[in-house]
Amino acid sequence: MATSAKTSNERPTALITGASRGLGAAIARELAPTHRLLLGARTPEALEPILSELPDATGWPVELTDYPAVARAAESIERLDVLVHNAGVADLGTIADSSVAQWRNTLEANLIAVSELTRVLLPALRTAHGHVVLINSGAGLRVSPGWGVYAAGKFALRAFGDALRQEETDLRVTSVHPGRIDTDMQRAVVAGEERDYEPKEFLTPETVAWAVRNAIETPRDAHPTEIVLRPIPR
Repeated sequence: MATSAKTSNERPTALITGASRGLGAAIARELAPTHRLLLGARTPEALEPILSELPDATGWPVELTDYPAVARAAESIERLDVLVHNAGVADLGTIADSSVAQWRNTLEANLIAVSELTRVLLPALRTAHGHVVLINSGAGLRVSPGWGVYAAGKFALRAFGDALRQEETDLRVTSVHPGRIDTDMQRAVVAGEERDYEPKEFLTPETVAWAVRNAIETPRDAHPTEIVLRPIPR
């Protein structure tokens, strides 16, 4: 899918990674009425449910840590108005129990892949004076026991966003720091904590997706640099 100069009646284009389910799918639903969507996931099969729900969207299946494949997939994108980095992993554990592989895999998925995808899409983002949205975490602002590996990647992701914002002054860069969200990933985390899962403890994906859309739709005389969301117990 190639885009060049945008005409007055053409909708802006948004690429959302990790869009097959959870928060990524909620962001896709929120942006679908106003944007042409490229929806990322590891495989075409993973995207089938959301693409059947949003038939006007286009699948963008690529393994984000396969950097030659990412470069090939990005070649046809000439203009990109919004890039939402939502894909990531949560592999938790104490420092004492963590492995080199765990550190490498977490930083690869949550930081290095984000940096490289942004880098290869910079020409398209510059053309559009685009907006990069980084789905970070409360763990990117503070760390708890057992979350060191994950938090290290999220702290670094915040630094990446801060640097990108200062280097690419024609772009807007927003770091979104939600508290814990009611998703399948959260269920896996809670299972690892060996406690009962209570959805009412967490933010809904729809609430966080609304905040993302609100940042994107903020008029251009303002730069929404950071958004912090905390769940209110229900």
